[in-house]
Amino acid sequence: MTNPRYRAAVRRLATLLALVLPAPAAAAETTQQLKGQVPADSLDHFFVPFDVPPGTREIEVAHDDLSDDNILDWGLVDPEGRFRGWGGGNSENAVVGELAASRSYVPGPLPPGAWRVVVGKAKLVSLPGEYAITITLRDAPTLPPQPERAPYQPADLGGGPRWYAGDFHVHSRESGDASPSLDVIAELARARGLDFVVVTDHNTLTHLDFFVDAQARHPDLLLIPGTEFTTYAGHMNAIGATAWVDHKLGQPGVTIAAAADAYDAQGALLSANHPALALGDVCIGCAWDTGLDPARLAAVEVATGGLDKAGKFFTDDAIRFWDGLLAQGLRLAPLGGSDDHKAGVALGGFDSPIGDPTTLVFADTLSPAAILAGVRAGRTVVKLQGPADPTVELSYGTALAGATIEADVAELRVRVTGAPPGASLRLLRNGEPLAPVPVAGDPFEHVHLAEAPATGEDRWRAEVLVDGAPRTLTGHLWLRPLPAADPTTSADATSTGAPATGDPATATDPGPQADPGAAGCACRPAAPATGAPVLSAILLLLGLRRRSP
Repeated sequence: MTNPRYRAAVRRLATLLALVLPAPAAAAETTQQLKGQVPADSLDHFFVPFDVPPGTREIEVAHDDLSDDNILDWGLVDPEGRFRGWGGGNSENAVVGELAASRSYVPGPLPPGAWRVVVGKAKLVSLPGEYAITITLRDAPTLPPQPERAPYQPADLGGGPRWYAGDFHVHSRESGDASPSLDVIAELARARGLDFVVVTDHNTLTHLDFFVDAQARHPDLLLIPGTEFTTYAGHMNAIGATAWVDHKLGQPGVTIAAAADAYDAQGALLSANHPALALGDVCIGCAWDTGLDPARLAAVEVATGGLDKAGKFFTDDAIRFWDGLLAQGLRLAPLGGSDDHKAGVALGGFDSPIGDPTTLVFADTLSPAAILAGVRAGRTVVKLQGPADPTVELSYGTALAGATIEADVAELRVRVTGAPPGASLRLLRNGEPLAPVPVAGDPFEHVHLAEAPATGEDRWRAEVLVDGAPRTLTGHLWLRPLPAADPTTSADATSTGAPATGDPATATDPGPQADPGAAGCACRPAAPATGAPVLSAILLLLGLRRRSP
């Protein structure tokens, strides 16, 4: 404990220094009061301009929707049209300076001219809606510099080809409705056994400014860039996004298709978030109604939050949404995201911590590019509750979920580990479940001979059921028949089929295998050399074949 006499001496010294040292000059301030009514038009956003004179070093914006019923969102645009922040529903004032900014906002030069406050019409019940904005301009900053901000650089944590566990939907304090720092996020994620998290703050990428600093302190947890493109007609994650894209749909040139183009250009992939979460004003715009061509998506968030929370109400509907898009011929990976805003602290009745649910991705290494490549390839498994759920792997030979198989009969293999007593496994063909099989043992392996359709292709996935309900699900294998034999080519040359042109994920029938339990599959029995066994093998193949010659 500190000596009281020492503390008293320190206080006296501080008082003396305050008397003899000059006080720092206070920043000169000017204010502007902006009040008005919310425009009664169909656009979701409007702008309130204000003038910034030369020499301004810091801008502070206070905002109020003047109502207990209405909800307005807030952002900032500079005279050059550049995005300077989107706080959404941030309750605190927005502050933007040259070397620092409050959360959700972008520091940098403050060009003089007509700046604009962006106002989003999140909810208007009491009409006419009103707003009050106070602009404070200073010639000296009040925020201390933020040297921890740095340009984003992707990390590669190594690890080689394997399954990596992560959460694709996590919010940091840079989201207006969230509170955790990147450090707190990383600590919780690693404590739950995750390898990566995708930080998806609402309509901003300011969290990327802090990635390099935080990644250095957490070398065993990969931070992946992203943003939740949040509109009043649906939310989608742009996984891997590193450049801001305008979300103000309806403004000139701002469309959902243009947003998808912009994300494509930077190599990000899109996932429809909580598509069945229709809660009205409780979660504004959460249900999927963006009008985006679903072919622009790479994935669907089939689970938002663990099954013990909101997931129990919406997961089945989200899986049906996903399956409906697959039935249209799309190939979309299943993903899970906690949508955690609090890093597991003070969770409400519908809030899940990071890792509930958990998504496994088979990737070549633990890097953003490799994780995105795994998702694009469809190599994902979703543990609908969390990390402790069973692990299930669906394969055909060396091909994993996401691949296309060309074989008249394919031996699908499923391996389950970590399943509790009483669990069962079932396969689904084109969304229709087969009879469940009890999971007996750990690990448990199951083999299913799947016939290819006469034309087109079937999609197959696997689920582990706990207490009769899905707990873990895989992505799909697509099965199509072998191409018709070319009569000018010998049988030996065509027995293994050929990959579809331009389809790098196609796995052809690997032919006979010496060991049915080894890697690969025994889709066709090895033909004996002579006699009746040869005829038996031929008859077996003909009996299993459904494709017309």
